[in-house]
Amino acid sequence: MGRVGVWNTTLSAESASFEREAAAEMESLGFGTLWVGESPKGKEALAHSAILLGATQRMLIATGIANVWVRDATAASNGANALAEAFGGRFVLGLGVSHAPLVSVRGHDYQRPVSVMRSYLDAMDATEYSGPLPEPAPRMLAALRTRMLELAAQRTHGAHPYFVTLEHTARARAILGPDPVLAPEQTVVLDTDPERARQTARRFTSFYLRLPNYANNLRDLGWGDQDLANGGSDALVDALVAWGDPETIIERVRAHHDAGADHVCVQPLAETAGDMVEHLRILARSGLISG
Repeated sequence: MGRVGVWNTTLSAESASFEREAAAEMESLGFGTLWVGESPKGKEALAHSAILLGATQRMLIATGIANVWVRDATAASNGANALAEAFGGRFVLGLGVSHAPLVSVRGHDYQRPVSVMRSYLDAMDATEYSGPLPEPAPRMLAALRTRMLELAAQRTHGAHPYFVTLEHTARARAILGPDPVLAPEQTVVLDTDPERARQTARRFTSFYLRLPNYANNLRDLGWGDQDLANGGSDALVDALVAWGDPETIIERVRAHHDAGADHVCVQPLAETAGDMVEHLRILARSGLISG
């Protein structure tokens, strides 16, 4: 995966031709993995991954995450294996249970997350795949709290926590143990003005703090309801979103590695997809990959 990758959902709204060029440039800049999200309004995760895999040669493409409520376990297993075989093992299947509000709009009843994920993995393991397959696609779980992290360690290659702090990375490593891959996402804002940077960050945090899984995870880490209100206190926003000059952002990524992360995927917040790519250029040329 490399020590540093990119997490992005902005690309999903762009044309396939734009995405291909952007992914190829991320690869040329040295990013090891490109993670793509899945939402009710965006590209389907496996089809999206195929677009990006076809535009790159070495970089891994990972789903961050493929929602288990969107496709059954057989479809997920067969689709992941097809991509693994077609693209030389460069596809990673990140799986997650999503959130009740996002699941209900698809017509599903959100159920106990760990039980749902365990049953889903059981069904994937029971799926027979008849095509040529040198090596199955690695699986990772979008894991935040103890039981899902334990399941990730027991049943998959590791965990991909999203919307987390440095303290969470240290806690996740302790729960996972030394061997499973730990690949947290880190949102960043390339802006040195505190008021403007926090305003940009708070537009991002406001959405995620309304989702119960993320809010409860932060409460577990000691953040109070006052911190979670109104898009997040300054302290919480600063803990979730690294903002400032390139060196400040690079230092946050280093801190995740020091806390136990194997791979950190950065998500620049920017006005446009083009601006996002430009921010990645600046960070890469400032030493993010080598640092």
